[in-house]
Amino acid sequence: MAISARNVFTGKVTSLKEGPINAEVEITTPGGDKIVAMVTDNSIKSLGLAVGKEAVAVVKAPWVTLLTGTPTYRFSARNQLSGSVCGMVKGAVNCQVNVALPGGTIVTAVVTAGAAADLGLAEGSSVVALFKASQVLLGVPV
Repeated sequence: MAISARNVFTGKVTSLKEGPINAEVEITTPGGDKIVAMVTDNSIKSLGLAVGKEAVAVVKAPWVTLLTGTPTYRFSARNQLSGSVCGMVKGAVNCQVNVALPGGTIVTAVVTAGAAADLGLAEGSSVVALFKASQVLLGVPV
């Protein structure tokens, strides 16, 4: 499968909470990292999602927000993944920042060069990658 999104997390459905309109789906990677998606009830049915089924979670890099330091606020983003910067590509306007999670998954964010400087991002920096469950697209093998 070829796709333009930088974040493609393969794993299995480990939790599924259905509601009358939307459902919350948790995908766990082989390393144990967890991604939560919010999808419609129709998507659950059309994709045949069920606990134990293989699935892929896709998140575009610009949808990932990075947080450093001790937060003074709580956030509504369902996905708050702690890790450390394991690579950066600096550009004139934007920076691509790769974040290694404890289970080995890499999350890529694209942030402005100014934000990267303000946050003091460098290899080894501790960060939290935030993205909303509604920004996660799910797919299943055909």
